[in-house]
Amino acid sequence: MADIKQILVTGGAGLLGANLCRRLLNDGHNVICLDNFFTSQSLNIDELRDNPHFTLIEHDVIEPIDLQVDEIYNLACPASPPHYQHNPIMTTRTSVDGAFNMLELALKNNAKILQASTSEVYGDPNITPQPESYRGNVNPIGPRACYDEGKRCAETIFFDYHRMKNANIRVMRIFNTYGPFMHPYDGRVVSNFILQALDNRDITLYGDGLQTRSFCYVDDLIEGMIRLMNAPDSTPNPVNIGNPNEFTIKQLAEQIIHITGAQSKMVYEPLPADDPLQRCPDISRAREHLNWEPQIQLHEGLIKTIEYFRNIDLSQFKLPTPNESHPHRVA
Repeated sequence: MADIKQILVTGGAGLLGANLCRRLLNDGHNVICLDNFFTSQSLNIDELRDNPHFTLIEHDVIEPIDLQVDEIYNLACPASPPHYQHNPIMTTRTSVDGAFNMLELALKNNAKILQASTSEVYGDPNITPQPESYRGNVNPIGPRACYDEGKRCAETIFFDYHRMKNANIRVMRIFNTYGPFMHPYDGRVVSNFILQALDNRDITLYGDGLQTRSFCYVDDLIEGMIRLMNAPDSTPNPVNIGNPNEFTIKQLAEQIIHITGAQSKMVYEPLPADDPLQRCPDISRAREHLNWEPQIQLHEGLIKTIEYFRNIDLSQFKLPTPNESHPHRVA
């Protein structure tokens, strides 16, 4: 490959990071995976350790680090509500201090840097689908604020570094993503429903199950991420990356029951505080500037994800945090 890059992936052992590391290695690059393993596990990247182009560094982005890199994908942050609420101060610092430290590293290396932001910056939206111009309907003091506001602040820091110091940034707002290397105990709706269905347990829905999400298969998400990193510097930021096809949580449960052949029934619990009722991306900007849109739709992606869950040894996975206040809530 003519253009071999030294690429840093923070949060590289998580769902997105593990898939991104594999893709970048397959594309011929040298990859540095940085993770503190707070909610991720080394199982996700163990098979990569013998690859001479892969380096694992156990480190927390809250602390500075000095490396030589060409590109940085800043993915580090707990992303599941039970886990980011377990230590909300650390969650906020991961987003805020991590942004400062990675931007300083990018400037030192004259490297491009991509921030993994989130659809959570839109809060519980009053309009749908959500375009990047929408400023959101958020609660800055609620139980989810450590993540939502941490990510919003990280975006502020990125754009201020771009305006003041000419940092070469990309900001990607990620909508619900699923697929292989999801942590089985991450508390997210897809993993919870799959585990419950595979065990023929009742499937827990919060609220009436009619709240909606748009689910993006991880391979599509990673493709969008790489296209944004490789896009011209003039590409508008931020960019929504997600699947614009909307499903109710009840429809998701029904599909998983059908694919697994489970005898599970759906049971209903109260909706947790600040849980958004609707989440769907407007991906016009990604279509226009990245020529990107998702290729794998929900049924096909669920088949692949359920197959992954059927073949993992659950005894090898630890509970990421003891926060089980809403272990099966909608993320």
